[in-house]
Amino acid sequence: MPLAGIAASIGVFLLLLGFALNLTGRLERSSLAYQLLNVVGAALSCIAAVLISFWPFVVLEGCWLIVAGAAMANRLRVKEVPDD
Repeated sequence: MPLAGIAASIGVFLLLLGFALNLTGRLERSSLAYQLLNVVGAALSCIAAVLISFWPFVVLEGCWLIVAGAAMANRLRVKEVPDD
């Protein structure tokens, strides 16, 4: 299997794993694990789309990566703020 296929397969698996775990109540969408699954999955899927020059999915996965990355960064920033 070419590199793009491996990256896409792992990326999609991570995205679907996070989705399934959230739907079954095993992972909250605000959890770091859920957000990490989304960031890594979207990044791998985006890389795979770039490798095969499939631009609609580059846009889709790139947007997914930006939104998931912003949510994860916000969660990490909020966690670091001490309680007063």
